[in-house]
Amino acid sequence: MDIKKLQTLVVDALEDVKGQDIKVYDTTHLTSLFDRIAIVSGTSNRQTKSLAASVRDKVKENGGNVIGMEGEGTGEWVLVDLGDMVVHIMQPAIRGYYRLEELWGDKEVKLGADKRISKRTAETPAEAAEPAAPAKRVFNEVNQAIQTTLDDDVKKPARKPRAATTKAVAAEGAAPKVRASRAKPVLASLAGTTSGTATEAKVATKKAAPRKKAIGTTVKVASSKSAIASAKQASVKRATAKRKTAA
Repeated sequence: MDIKKLQTLVVDALEDVKGQDIKVYDTTHLTSLFDRIAIVSGTSNRQTKSLAASVRDKVKENGGNVIGMEGEGTGEWVLVDLGDMVVHIMQPAIRGYYRLEELWGDKEVKLGADKRISKRTAETPAEAAEPAAPAKRVFNEVNQAIQTTLDDDVKKPARKPRAATTKAVAAEGAAPKVRASRAKPVLASLAGTTSGTATEAKVATKKAAPRKKAIGTTVKVASSKSAIASAKQASVKRATAKRKTAA
């Protein structure tokens, strides 16, 4: 199998099981045992075993040879030997301790998307565009809701102003006449009109301004003793004078 095709299959198999920090290095200038080495991290024993099984199955399905697998018992470091390529699947602590990148990482192979198109993506392009479908549906629903709201606002008739009541109309019509009748005598008196007009003005003024009634009650005050005594003396004198006149 072509080495480029083999490394593409390995990377796709590792990505299918969510392998972390995938690195591929060219080792042709370092050793004649293999041409590529791949290093990937798995967060648990179960994931490292699943990554190794995914690589094995992917290569076999496409006609590749799997020479052997080591480390499946513990799952801390699983090695998959593919002949021209060796895959190291390690947990982060083991990977940080052995630092295989320093030994074999002299020439890293770039894993650009244009250089490695997986078979699954090429066969089902519609699935790749599927995540955009929900966003498009939500966008259409929002537009429809906005259009419905605008249509409802257009269909609503304009509210008519409340009709004025008969009493309000009568009051508004009578108010100017009352003010004119009260202002007429005042204007006539200021202009120096005839005595008849002045009399009418006085009568209108009296009618317009009624007298205020006194508030309270009338209290009768008794006469003082001195006033009573003087009144008696005056009456006695008058009676004496009448008798003398009669005699």
